Amino acid sequence: MADHAGAESNESPSIPNQPGAPAATYHSLTVGAATIAAHATPGVGPGVLFCGGFQSNMTGTKALALESWARARGRSFVRFDYQGHGSSSGHFVDGTIGRWADDARAVLDRLTQGPQILVGSSMGAWIMVLVATSRPERIAGLVGIAAAADFTEDLIWGTLDPEQRLALLDHGRLEVPSDYAAEPYPVTLALIEEARRHLVLRGPIALDRPVRLIHGMSDADVPWITSVRLAERLTGGRVRLTLIKDGDHRLSRDQDIALICRTIEDLIAEEAGAGKPAVPAGMDFTG
Repeated sequence: MADHAGAESNESPSIPNQPGAPAATYHSLTVGAATIAAHATPGVGPGVLFCGGFQSNMTGTKALALESWARARGRSFVRFDYQGHGSSSGHFVDGTIGRWADDARAVLDRLTQGPQILVGSSMGAWIMVLVATSRPERIAGLVGIAAAADFTEDLIWGTLDPEQRLALLDHGRLEVPSDYAAEPYPVTLALIEEARRHLVLRGPIALDRPVRLIHGMSDADVPWITSVRLAERLTGGRVRLTLIKDGDHRLSRDQDIALICRTIEDLIAEEAGAGKPAVPAGMDFTG
């Protein structure tokens, strides 16, 4: 399952600074033998750290739109590319869930200060959960967009026929057809096997932080029930799921972006204790 947030527009590497806005800076972090490309906009906290999806990069529509939203409000924002993605070093086929989660942790540890709201798109929502459970003291809240938790097991391995599984076991790699590109995308046995160390939907997820999940019911790549399962596994009481009846996997339409921004704003207000009670756990539905 490729997260084709990577199929979003990625022509512009940055958004021009708005008058009076703090200057954004590019960073190149060394993580082991790799270099991780990141783009940080300074501002007030809690900051926002965006975790992109499988085969996506930090110049996708949602990443740039959220950066623009944050900059207009003077809020700190960081976006980055995992190893083998975008401007970071490495080869995509060498990537694993654990390695990409380590990339996100390095960005959180070295490019942000104070509490952060992690925003994860597709695979990025899985990554944000792994990061949050390992750094709970740094987390103000989570926003998952079309969460693809455990997709390697449920949406790749679980959907392969016996011949495909045998080919993957024999050769260590399988080319999977894509609905978004002429060329198939590679799936490695290492990706599948290493990911089993990081599955989050098989038991409780101990995290007492506010979580908002947004999922399109017309998502053809990741079924919306995945976000329901994630909400069920989270042990904290401040989890809310919003389903968008006509929403697809990208959730990059203007109305989708607006909803994501409002959701982040609600979390910031909750973190600040802005004179209103915390939003109770539950589910919303929008047509």
